[in-house]
Amino acid sequence: MKMLAAWMAPMLVVATPMATAASRSPILLSEFVDAQAPYPQAHASTLVQLLDGTLAAAWFAGSGESRPDVRIWFARRGPGGWSAPVPVADGVSPQGDTRYPTWNPVLFQPPGGPLHLYYKVGPNPREWWGMVIRSGDGGRTWTAPEPLPDGALGPIKNKPVIAADGSWLSPSSREEGTAEANIWSLRIERSTDQGGHWTVGPRIASPMHIEAIQPSILFHKDGKLELVARTRQGALAQSWSRDNGVTWSPIAAIDLPNPNAGTDAVTLADGRQLIVYNHSAHAPNTPGDGPRWPLNIGLSDDGVHWRSVLTLEAKPMPDGYAYPAVIQTRDGLVHVTYTWNRQHIRHLVIDPRLLR
Repeated sequence: MKMLAAWMAPMLVVATPMATAASRSPILLSEFVDAQAPYPQAHASTLVQLLDGTLAAAWFAGSGESRPDVRIWFARRGPGGWSAPVPVADGVSPQGDTRYPTWNPVLFQPPGGPLHLYYKVGPNPREWWGMVIRSGDGGRTWTAPEPLPDGALGPIKNKPVIAADGSWLSPSSREEGTAEANIWSLRIERSTDQGGHWTVGPRIASPMHIEAIQPSILFHKDGKLELVARTRQGALAQSWSRDNGVTWSPIAAIDLPNPNAGTDAVTLADGRQLIVYNHSAHAPNTPGDGPRWPLNIGLSDDGVHWRSVLTLEAKPMPDGYAYPAVIQTRDGLVHVTYTWNRQHIRHLVIDPRLLR
């Protein structure tokens, strides 16, 4: 991890060099991606390591979620910190006569290929559609927006993964019906030609009537894949695949609370499963919803039994700490971005060796 100091110059939280491993904070850096934000509200970040090792992030921002001026913003992190955020996609119709809000960008960097930025456009999550732009130069320039094939929405919040058979798996979900009767379900979209075509899988069965959206995909040593997803039922959900994501087991709950808030998860290089989530449940006066604080890291060795190991944010805030994204970079460090009170995107760097 000798490269750490070179690119983390504006460090705000630093472990004491002489401290023992037991007393050192796992949090090596805390900073805003958009400290000088040119908009009042920001939300739903995504994070990726580019082919040259640089970090990049994207999110949506504007005057407020679901408003037509909301665009997708992008920034890269160099040796001097994060670059000034720039808008890279909006919801202007091809005819230029209508402007819709944009939603939930997801960055994906396949090995040796262009950087992909998936996002949604539309009046609300029940009527939105999937879009993609690509960059061959690390996000400096982008292709023209392209709609995804009919029926495909792309990754709804969290990053795609590449299965053992080489297929791309897009963790997707649906919100269908009306605002008053809004039905949630999980689906996996699969591509065997590196994103050229997508097959939308069937709704994952939920015999316990668990409504889930926004899954993350984890890898296990025995070859199984696991989905972990947000729900309305007060606990996070799981589903499993033994065939590289073609079929999935019925949805069941796991032993972590969920206040109806987005999460993200990643399989670490050492085989442990790591999730970033709000360790809170529904509030009595808001059935189905709860506070989006604290923000925690959970670990699991088997994807079934989880333990909370680190609190990232605990101070109550009106809009809390929400919609995390998490990756492990090639130097072994874990990077997390998340919405900070709907005003900024915060970035943390964590040493997973200090998480127990």
